[in-house]
Amino acid sequence: MKQFLIFMMTIPTLFTYGQDKYNYVHFNKLTEVKGTEYIVASIENRGKMLDTKSRYLLFINTKTGLTNQIDFPVDGYMEKIEQVKIDSLGINKIIVSAQTVDLDGKSGIDWTDPKQILILSADGKDKAHLTDNRFFSRTWTVNRQTGTIVVTGHYDTNNNNKYDKTDRNEIHIYDLRTLKLITRI
Repeated sequence: MKQFLIFMMTIPTLFTYGQDKYNYVHFNKLTEVKGTEYIVASIENRGKMLDTKSRYLLFINTKTGLTNQIDFPVDGYMEKIEQVKIDSLGINKIIVSAQTVDLDGKSGIDWTDPKQILILSADGKDKAHLTDNRFFSRTWTVNRQTGTIVVTGHYDTNNNNKYDKTDRNEIHIYDLRTLKLITRI
């Protein structure tokens, strides 16, 4: 009876420990940060049922091995990661377009939520939301002559989570050195 009791006590322990060993780490992309010692890794940790446990960018110093982690919401989506390096203006930033805000607060981040522009330092120590949480950015480009980023998009003025005629379309121009809005058109 004593052996059966030990066996019955051991089985739940083995099953609960065994569940965690099936977590997977997906390195989606490795990107060199030009002009620095850093590499950026886009990482997702997934569980046994392929649900995402965590999502982040990991800045790895290839000389020292030190890392800086920029966390993103589990249900968020990173669309584009691009480095902008303009030596003549002293700009070396990582621009990320991502969905990071659940605007309606109901069902998590999905395709109806706004895409935002985030600016990260080349070493991953600083993070700034460039666009407003309620601004649905669509496209963006950098003018390397002036060191500005131009972002197109709209505000959902009637809060129906749809792009329609009543929404206010705008073009925003930001200075990449100060990360301040220069003008709205």
